[in-house]
Amino acid sequence: MNANTAAHPVLAEVVRSGFVEGRHCGSVVALAADGSVELALGEPDAPIFPRSSTKPMQAAAVLRLGLDLDGELLALASSSHSGETFHRDGVRAILASAGLDESALQTPHSFPLDEVETELHLRAGGEREPILMDCSGKHAAMLAVCVANGWPTRTYLEIDHPVQQEILRVVREFTGDPVDHIGTDGCGAPLMAVSLTGLARAFRAFVLAEPGTPERRVADAMRAHPSFVAGTRRIDTWLMEEVPGSMAKMGAEAVQAVALEDGRALAFKVDDGAKRAIGPVLAQALRRMGVEAAVLDKIGDSPLCGGGRRVGEVRAAF
Repeated sequence: MNANTAAHPVLAEVVRSGFVEGRHCGSVVALAADGSVELALGEPDAPIFPRSSTKPMQAAAVLRLGLDLDGELLALASSSHSGETFHRDGVRAILASAGLDESALQTPHSFPLDEVETELHLRAGGEREPILMDCSGKHAAMLAVCVANGWPTRTYLEIDHPVQQEILRVVREFTGDPVDHIGTDGCGAPLMAVSLTGLARAFRAFVLAEPGTPERRVADAMRAHPSFVAGTRRIDTWLMEEVPGSMAKMGAEAVQAVALEDGRALAFKVDDGAKRAIGPVLAQALRRMGVEAAVLDKIGDSPLCGGGRRVGEVRAAF
């Protein structure tokens, strides 16, 4: 993305006590049901790191490589989970299916992504653990497919490993982007730079894919088990539970992608990575796409507090 963000519109305003004290700029793209661009703000064709919004493609890749996974555990392989008990149990189940345990994970030692779960974990005397890291479901699936194919597990995060090479092929295929830059995600896995338009194309392709294909299996698992994709108190879960047929996946640094059952799709990034802006921007973008659902009020509510009470909000500005 161009370092000069002057061309990027304000997507959200930070309003405290009736005074605009800050602004979040970024880029947005929305695709119509036929795949044409319906809304474009900022630079949606410039490459970005989609972070965890790539996870559905990573999950489709391990299915293509022969991993036998469906239902809740496939949704977990696509997740940035909250570290709730059922998430941890699911990660252990994926590992156990391959004869592995938590020691095989190369995720960083972390606390749960969800603040409530972190507090509960600390009260119980818990410490940072690799399984608590929100990407451990994805990593467990990568490890399991290594075992299924007789590939080394120690090097599963290296870009020349067969698992990562298949992920690269899937990302290129479904985004339609060349992937000119590869970095390292927060979990240690390779990360491919694609455009927001490419990301929206990929999500659209997943929900419209033929039943039984790896990409459709991922989309169906995510939509059937949204709490395994995110968690009890998470925006992706709320959206998939309340908007039938929707597939949603948030990424770090304020990236979000969504596809609707009819092929409409959305992707955006807030330039400064502010998580607080995701909900308001997501709700507004979906409204502009014609989505009408009560859950958008919940998703779009991002309050600011002062003295223990609500005194403002982060609100959409486009």
